[in-house]
Amino acid sequence: MQLEQQPSDDRPRRRLEALLADLPGVVWADSLISVPGARALTLPPDQAVGPREAFMLGTEFAHLHPAPDHSLHLALPPDVARQAIDAGWAEQHPVAARGLIPAGTVMLYAPRDDAEADVVAALVRTSYDYARGATATDRG
Repeated sequence: MQLEQQPSDDRPRRRLEALLADLPGVVWADSLISVPGARALTLPPDQAVGPREAFMLGTEFAHLHPAPDHSLHLALPPDVARQAIDAGWAEQHPVAARGLIPAGTVMLYAPRDDAEADVVAALVRTSYDYARGATATDRG
């Protein structure tokens, strides 16, 4: 569980980006709702068919914060968000806690090594599936 440590180098971030690079249909763009330098994962409108709660703004379902933080925000199905929080991988976005954005919007801690990058990538893939309208059965 990560509470406050930051990655010592950018290798885990590069691995994470490589793991996410092949998500079909994803368009990487500057985030419309995060800090300057944050990179958003978005979907074309015809592929963004998940529930409204699967998106933070427009078709942006996740974004990666720039250095030195390297954390991420993403929208997850509520049950998966709760599991990620309970497992120590995430915390609920403070704006979500106030009810202003979907409750499944979380902050994922920055991966510090390859194993953590794999876990974070799996959670981003779940967010991607949610944004595409995949069911829990489809997600496995």
